[in-house]
Amino acid sequence: MRFVIAVIFTLIFTAALAGDFEDGVAAMERKDYKTALAKFRSAAQQGAAQAQHNLALMFEDGKGVAQDYKEAVSWYRLAAAQGLAEAQNNLGVMYKNGRGVAQDYKETVRWYQLAAKQGNAEAQNNLGVMYKNGRGVAQDYKEAVRWYLLAAQQGLADAQYNLGNMYDQGQGVAQDYKEAVRWYQLAAKQGNAEAQNNLGVMYGLGQGVLQDYTRAHMWFNIAAITGKKNSVEGRDLTARQMTAQQIEQAQRMARECMSSNFTKCD
Repeated sequence: MRFVIAVIFTLIFTAALAGDFEDGVAAMERKDYKTALAKFRSAAQQGAAQAQHNLALMFEDGKGVAQDYKEAVSWYRLAAAQGLAEAQNNLGVMYKNGRGVAQDYKETVRWYQLAAKQGNAEAQNNLGVMYKNGRGVAQDYKEAVRWYLLAAQQGLADAQYNLGNMYDQGQGVAQDYKEAVRWYQLAAKQGNAEAQNNLGVMYGLGQGVLQDYTRAHMWFNIAAITGKKNSVEGRDLTARQMTAQQIEQAQRMARECMSSNFTKCD
C-alpha cells in the first residue's frame, strides 16, 4: 500500500514539474519573460534539468531578470551534472569566454567532450574548433576534422563551413577543392555568410568548380547582404572582370537565390 502511495505521489510530483516547465515554455513564446522565469525557477529548484538549463539561459541573456553570468553558470552546472548535453555545451562556452567563471580552456574542452559524446552537434563543432586552434588540448587537425564531420553530418551550418575550410586549406585532410565547395554549398544554403563568401572565392579562382565570375559575384553579393562586410570588396573586384550584362545577371541570380530561401541558387 505504501508503495502504491509513493508511486501516486511521484506521478503527481512529476506532473507538477512538467506543468511548470510547459507553462514556462509557453510564457517564453509569448515573450512574458517574468512568468517564464518564475515557472522555470519553480521546476529548476525541484531538480528538472531542462528547466535549470532554460533558467540559466534567461540569466545569461538577461531576460526577465538582470543579466548575471555567475547565476547562469550555477544553473548550467546543475543541469550539466545531470547529463543534459545542451547545458554541458553551454557551460563549456562560459568557460571559454570567461563569463561567470575564470576563463579555462581545459574545463571548456571537458564539458564540450561530455556533450559531444552524447551527439550534441554544437559541442562537436566547438570541440573541433578547440582542436584546430590548440586551446585546452594539443593542436590536432585530424581530430578537428573528425568532430567537424560529425556535426556537419547533422546539418550544422557552422560545422559544414569549418569542414569545408579544412578541405580548402588541406588541414587534417588532403587538400580537396571539390570537397571544400561541397561543404561550403551546404552551409551557404543555410545562410552562413562565411561559406557564401568562400564560394565567391572558389568560383572566382576556379577552385573545385569551373571559373565563373557571374556565380562568384552572386555569392559575394549574397554574403554581403547576409552580413559579411568585406564580401563587398570581393564582389566589386569580381565586377571589374565582368560586362554590365553579366553583372545584371548575377544580381538577378542573387535575388532569386535569396527569395527562394536558397533553393534556387545553382
